[in-house]
Amino acid sequence: MQKKVLKVNPKDNVIVALMDLPAGESVHLDGTDYSVVKDIKAKHKFAAVDFEDGDHILMYGVIVGKANQSIKQGEVITTENVKHQSAKVEGKTETLGWNPPNVDKWKDRTFNGYHREDGQVGTENVWLFFPLVFCENKNIETLKDIFEKELLHDKASKHQLLLRSLLNGGAEVVEEEKAEDTRVFKNIDVRFITHQGGCGGIRQDAEALGRLFAGYVNNPNVAGATVLSLGCQNLQVQIFMDALHALAPDNKKPIVVYEQQKVGTIDEMLTGVIKDSYEGIKQANNIERKPASITKLNIGLECGGSDGFSGISANPVLGEVSDIMAAVGGTTMLAEFPELCGVEQELVNRCINDEDGVKFLQLMKDFEKSVVAAGSGFDMNPSPGNIKDGLITDAMKSAGAAKKGGAAPIVEVLDFTEYATKPGLNLLCTPGNDAECTTALVGSGATVVLFTTGLGTPMGNPIAPVVKISSNTVLAEKMSDIIDFNAGTVISGDKTIPEAADELLEYIITVASGDVKTKADLLNQNDFIPWRRGVSL
Repeated sequence: MQKKVLKVNPKDNVIVALMDLPAGESVHLDGTDYSVVKDIKAKHKFAAVDFEDGDHILMYGVIVGKANQSIKQGEVITTENVKHQSAKVEGKTETLGWNPPNVDKWKDRTFNGYHREDGQVGTENVWLFFPLVFCENKNIETLKDIFEKELLHDKASKHQLLLRSLLNGGAEVVEEEKAEDTRVFKNIDVRFITHQGGCGGIRQDAEALGRLFAGYVNNPNVAGATVLSLGCQNLQVQIFMDALHALAPDNKKPIVVYEQQKVGTIDEMLTGVIKDSYEGIKQANNIERKPASITKLNIGLECGGSDGFSGISANPVLGEVSDIMAAVGGTTMLAEFPELCGVEQELVNRCINDEDGVKFLQLMKDFEKSVVAAGSGFDMNPSPGNIKDGLITDAMKSAGAAKKGGAAPIVEVLDFTEYATKPGLNLLCTPGNDAECTTALVGSGATVVLFTTGLGTPMGNPIAPVVKISSNTVLAEKMSDIIDFNAGTVISGDKTIPEAADELLEYIITVASGDVKTKADLLNQNDFIPWRRGVSL
């Protein structure tokens, strides 16, 4: 039976409404009766005590806000009566212990992946086309049209058929039967990236983009790449190649590079690109999936379109998965630094190395400083959708978002474009922006991304499967075309967090083995947005 209310942490002085509560209703929790002052929507919080102006609001056991007026017990917490507030932290105060979960059932588990010469194992086998500068986007789009038409032989979609019928005066158009697998090559996917960077802006952005692309090529989900350059742009071919060499000195993956200003006409360049890329794709198609330990997985942890349930259902489920992976020797990455505001002390204390704690705090300070210089701040992170569904301060949103990282020790703190090499939980500096964060996680080596959402977010990635986990059952049913896994069973009481985590990890293994396609893959959602530092939350 579903509970009506929940206190997340015994230290909390606010209570979460798990369902709509009408004014005047009395609810019982932990030996105390609370009378609801006004209607409270599910996902929102109400005061467990009387607050005076200036009192701290506690949730998840940490400061998530400050009352800016008197708030009576039973009264809903809103953006009008509470402002963002978080605890200050200067450095490591203790080393937190950890009781790892029992992983007997997972320690010998395998998935079927693509083994690379450097020892990494991918969940996908992708030949990647990308430009070093936006000037080459049109040529990438032309190549995409050519390769997809010839290699995929896709039939018309139902929406194409709808338009076709309208053009024919509303006459019914019969949908063609689609073969089970229309691909010419069965073991390789061909994906295409375009972007708006590589020139203009500042040189540091171009250099960061070069490192990001090096991370994509080094990601074990990629078998080889075709790279287009104009020639005169900030992101020179050599900058990209140097970044790749620094990351993978013994890189054996085939890379086809064409520079338009050296070749001449577009026709000459595309002719060469098609011939050389075809040979690389044909060779990469010979690589087949083979069993590998799940310790070879690198799992990115992310949230987007969060709601008031995200931090008590979907995110803790990811935290349990992350702890299991850390315990067996796998790798996970927790990102979105603006959404770690207010929980810095716990994260610093979880860092194995003191240097990483110092690095984390410096990255946080530098990030916030750049945002303030642009006229904003971390307190502006919650979106209108977040606020409407119960996340009214950045610290409240952050405390719930951090639950994706579980409780395992932090083995390393990575700056944007740094590649994860240590098994265990890593912190990666990225914005909270959904596409920028996913793009960065994959560039740092994530071979699967777990993406929790309470409101629904339709996006994916060109080379890594993105698994969407809903925080509530209403979303899972309403937007079933984009949701892969429903963690709303935790809210309803049908499953515990460990039970849901076990079910999710089983699903991840099927995705990593290629047995199941994520909804994002089925919808061809291949989003790629590089972060230009300091201008995004």
